[in-house]
Order: sequence, then C-alpha cells, then structure tokens
Amino acid sequence: MKTKTFIQLSFFFIALLVISLASCKKESSTTTSSTTTPSTSLQNLVNDENQVNNASDDALNDINNVLGGGQGTMKETESIPCNATLDSTAVQNDTITYYITYNGLNCNQNIYRTGQVEIKKRVGTHWYQAGATVIYSYINFHLYHVSNPAKWITINGTKTYQDVTGGLLFMLLTGDMDSIVHKEWGYMNIEFENNTTKTWDIDRQLTYTKDTATALKLKLKTNGLGSADNYNNLIVWGINRDNEQFYDQILVPNIFRQKCNWDPCSGERKFVIPAANKGDTIFWDYDSNNQPISGNECPTKFKVDWWNGNNMWGVLYLFLP
Repeated sequence: MKTKTFIQLSFFFIALLVISLASCKKESSTTTSSTTTPSTSLQNLVNDENQVNNASDDALNDINNVLGGGQGTMKETESIPCNATLDSTAVQNDTITYYITYNGLNCNQNIYRTGQVEIKKRVGTHWYQAGATVIYSYINFHLYHVSNPAKWITINGTKTYQDVTGGLLFMLLTGDMDSIVHKEWGYMNIEFENNTTKTWDIDRQLTYTKDTATALKLKLKTNGLGSADNYNNLIVWGINRDNEQFYDQILVPNIFRQKCNWDPCSGERKFVIPAANKGDTIFWDYDSNNQPISGNECPTKFKVDWWNGNNMWGVLYLFLP
C-alpha cells in the first residue's frame, strides 16, 4: 500500500519563519504583525529543514514500498520507485543488499533526484515480521526542487529502520493488525549549495492505526525518542548551516489523519535555538476562528506561542499550508 510514511516537518518551520517576521513586543491581542526583517539563519533553517525532510520522507516511502512490495502484497521488491532502478547483490555474511539508484523526478514530479539509497537486510527476514530491522544509507543522494534547481542538497548518512510490531500498513484496513509501530534512528551528513556540510541526528517512532472515525483511512502518531544536552523527546537535532545548535522536541505526541490529507490534527511541538534564545511551541488543533477543533473535524489553523530574545514574544494563529 503506497501510504505516506513520514509526515513532513515543514509546517513547524514555516511557523518559525513567521515568528521571525513577527518580532515585536507582545500586545494584548493574540496576533502579531511584522515589523522587522527575519534573521538569515532562521530563514536558512526553515528552508533547509523543509528540503531535508521532503527528501528523507520521499526516500523512506520508497524503502517501505520496496520492502513491503507495494499495495496489498507481501512480496518484497515488487514495487519500484519512479525514475529509479532496483538492484541487489549476492548474499554476503547472511545479508542481502538492495540499491535504489535514482535518475529523474519522483512520483509527485516535483523533486529531481540522483544518487543511491542502499538497504541492507538479513536473509530470511521479511518486513512484515515483528522486529524486522534494516539498515539503509544515503550515498551521494543529490536532489533539488524543480522550482529552484540552484538550491540543492546532497545527503550521506546511515539510519536504522525497524518494524517493531511487524505487519504492513494495508493490514490495518483489513483488520489483520490493530496497530503498526515503526522506529527510525541515525544521522545525516547534509551538504548545502554553499558547500557547507553539517550533521543532523534523528530518532523517532511512528504508530499507525485505523482511523475509527472514518472508513478505510489511517491515523498516525509520532513521538520523538532522542535525548541530547538535557533535551528529551527529540525528533531531530543538530547544527544548522549557520553553526547554530537546534533542538526539535515533541512535547505531546503529534497525531496525523489520512482523512485530513495527513495534516497534523493534535499534539504539541517545541523548537529551540538556545544560543540565540529563540524558538516556539506549536499546538496543531485549531479551526478558522482560532478555536480548538472538536469531534471529527479537521484543523485549518495551528497556534504558535513564540519568543525571540528576552523582550519579544507573542501568540499567532496560522493557517496550515
């Protein structure tokens, strides 16, 4: 089943861009208007994080389809990504290695990709088995959005990916599984178009269930599992291209619904750049009137409690992209 595996983090960092634009002292109202120019480092981080997550989510979706065999089947390697080839090597030390080699646009026709993703799997282990674990690596995975070819990134790095419970996502809809849990952890070395290279760590858990409020739809809960420098519940952390250490925490598990086009529907998230004393906390579940959603509603806005330095803070209600 071709189901989006990881929900992009771009909503979060779009909010940060608006925060930087809205750098004025808190008023009695709940919205703030722009009075200053956003900082270069914050703009870079917004754009970089969005691009990196688009790239990694796209590749992980391909890995899931290769391992799961596509929709409604348990046969591995039956599903091949768009504009890519799939090869394997002879078994070495009980491990088989698959290579996805990219040379063209993704299936959504918006990202151009070259390079490889290498997947190492133990022979006799199948992705639908509980505890099935693969190790995958980006090898000169180079990409850019078709709207801006000059802004490219190249990713190298290695992650461990585990199907904790076993099962494939389509089994949630057939009633063969009640929930499916995946975990992913590792690192990425990211080269940006200005030839700087930085390392980001990632550690997250994804729990899929059937959305009981909507027929034949799924629901996803994400948690951050990482810890670093006295920060817990981290989903991603590292150094941005401007040499600032950043931390991205999930305070309350984030819930995404297929019914709502995989938009975040509840949960809390916190982003911090300690050295610059700026960041925000995001609450996902608001409607167009800045009120919390209820029942089976899909959100249209999210709430942002932001700060920038010691004297600037406020509350914003922003539309989901």
